[in-house]
Amino acid sequence: MDIESAGTAAERSGRRVRRRNDVDVEKCVELLAEVHHGDGYPVNWPDRPAEWLSQGSLLQAWVAELDGRLVGHVSLSRSGEGDLAPGLWSERSGTSVDLTAVVSRLFVAPQARGHGIGALLISQAVGEARRRGLHPVLDVVASDTAAAALYERLGWELMATVDQRWSPSQVVTLHCYAAAP
Repeated sequence: MDIESAGTAAERSGRRVRRRNDVDVEKCVELLAEVHHGDGYPVNWPDRPAEWLSQGSLLQAWVAELDGRLVGHVSLSRSGEGDLAPGLWSERSGTSVDLTAVVSRLFVAPQARGHGIGALLISQAVGEARRRGLHPVLDVVASDTAAAALYERLGWELMATVDQRWSPSQVVTLHCYAAAP
């Protein structure tokens, strides 16, 4: 099924992905708080969640709607401090880190799960990365087994599992993934 057909089928089912705009950010922060409370994502609640959603290296962000309600978010960015997957992909592929794009800030409201929203958001980010000539990669906290399962169902390759120090007292285990070439 091509992207256009997939988009049309998604819209017929009440699902839609579109570019995030400034008006969406407040609702995204509300959804993120709901996800954090229920699932612990993000592991550390950001001091400024709206800024966290719009990190400086942001290339583009999207939101998902289900029956007209905003229910999910994903972003695509350049590699930043702390991103491990871009370096791993660069070593493996023999290409520059500059030729990667990081898929991040993916979350779906608990009440909207089971509708394929996460897969639609990931597809949008991967498509944009490829249009830009970039290879999509991501890091995910190992304890987020639902997210890891989603990436693996979508054909992402686990490159490594590594420990990363997030603070003097916090070490987090991360899975580093690359989209299938």
